[in-house]
Amino acid sequence: QVQLVESGGGLVQAGGSLRLSCAASGRGFSIAAMGWYRQAPGKQRELVAAVTGGGITNYADSVKGRFTVSRDNAKNTVYLQMNSLKPEDTAVYYCNLRTSRFVIYWGQGTQVTVSS
Repeated sequence: QVQLVESGGGLVQAGGSLRLSCAASGRGFSIAAMGWYRQAPGKQRELVAAVTGGGITNYADSVKGRFTVSRDNAKNTVYLQMNSLKPEDTAVYYCNLRTSRFVIYWGQGTQVTVSS
């Protein structure tokens, strides 16, 4: 199986920045895509940003121009650089991995809180 370890969440004031990291470990898998979802209280989990193995990125409209997703294939790690944070970005952020065999893995989630 695959284990995802997330880091970088925390408390930040509006307009500030955070950088999330997610490292995948395990054996016998190939990454088709990695990315980030988030879930705020009372809301459904939504895609924030993702990057495929071919380098194609996808962003939620609400974060375009503010967030950047990147990857380090050698480390099986995906990053989410979050700039110009807004209170509405407050949520639990979950790392997501999809393997080439279409198996989905989730991280445990990391809290991001943006104060006004």
